[in-house]
Amino acid sequence: MRTFMHNPKRPLALSFFYLLPLTFYLSAGAAEKPADKPAIAPRPNQVVGNEITDKQRASVDKGLAWLASQQVKSGAYGSNYGGANGHAGITALAGVAFMSAGNLPNRGKYGENVQKCLEYTLASCQESGLIASDNAHGAMYGHGFATLFLGEIYGMAPDDEVKEKLQKAVKLIERSQNNEGGWRYMPVAADADISVTICQVMALRAARDAGLKVNKTTIDKAIQYVRHCQNADGGFSYIAGQGSGSGYARTGAGVATLYYAGVFEGNDLKRGLDFLKQFVVPGKAFQDGGMEGMYFYGNYYVTQAMFLAGGEYWEKFYPFIRDQLIQRQAQTGSWTGEAGDHYATAMALIILQMPNRYLPVFHGKGPGQ
Repeated sequence: MRTFMHNPKRPLALSFFYLLPLTFYLSAGAAEKPADKPAIAPRPNQVVGNEITDKQRASVDKGLAWLASQQVKSGAYGSNYGGANGHAGITALAGVAFMSAGNLPNRGKYGENVQKCLEYTLASCQESGLIASDNAHGAMYGHGFATLFLGEIYGMAPDDEVKEKLQKAVKLIERSQNNEGGWRYMPVAADADISVTICQVMALRAARDAGLKVNKTTIDKAIQYVRHCQNADGGFSYIAGQGSGSGYARTGAGVATLYYAGVFEGNDLKRGLDFLKQFVVPGKAFQDGGMEGMYFYGNYYVTQAMFLAGGEYWEKFYPFIRDQLIQRQAQTGSWTGEAGDHYATAMALIILQMPNRYLPVFHGKGPGQ
């Protein structure tokens, strides 16, 4: 079994919160200075004081214990969605959930679980660079999540095998981008949608933060695609140029994509964030089975968007989603959602643990911040 050790060149207190370059890309999109730019200061590290509660801690503890109990010998998760052999993307999300609690491969209470997630993910890496099980549905979703996981692992526990497979995964993302600048379900440069695009951009951000080279043109084109998805009401549509209405999940994905691509200010961000604010009220919350029917996926990205926006966006949103998730948790410690209990529980735990501020990918900062 492979063992990943702490990097002796990095102080232990910073092993999770390592500080890399303050910008992701100085891309054409990020460099624009619109005349009417709003004052949105990305303050993801500002602690508002009411984030972590006793109920939140208890909920996370139960959730992590349940998730650990579900891991099979191969390290896989997602057998209740991706098939008997598991699902690489859901396994990666489970690994991110454990890492969000401060665990690394073979380090921490759930370090063994992270290690097994990593071994399964590496075993799912194909020669082409695609990270997926043979029966994967929507392969690029899982590939994006798995590449994100490897990026976080490599940034905190460098290893040659992880680096090699992460580089191949990045190259596959780059060559699968379509002419509009987005990605879709399969690793071919054909059509695109915003939900798959955010998965790839976030994966590229994690890889870049870990020190790997990412093509600047890829990011510039992604920014262009996402901006073409924005509607007049500030929300984002599923596919650029098709006139589909704005949605909660896709708007969270759109705003998060801009942040992770290096866009830290501008009217497009403010309009997107203000569109999301309308849902943070009793009775209008994004509920399971309503709107796009993607409760956990949607809130996963909206939470990141609000966290990166900081200020009152985060201060008002996080207690709202935190308390809603706690109410939805089963007595077993699990959650039930659109892609099975393993997926929903991993997503819920990542959302609930955002205030821990352990994962570097969630700490994008703008120029000069």
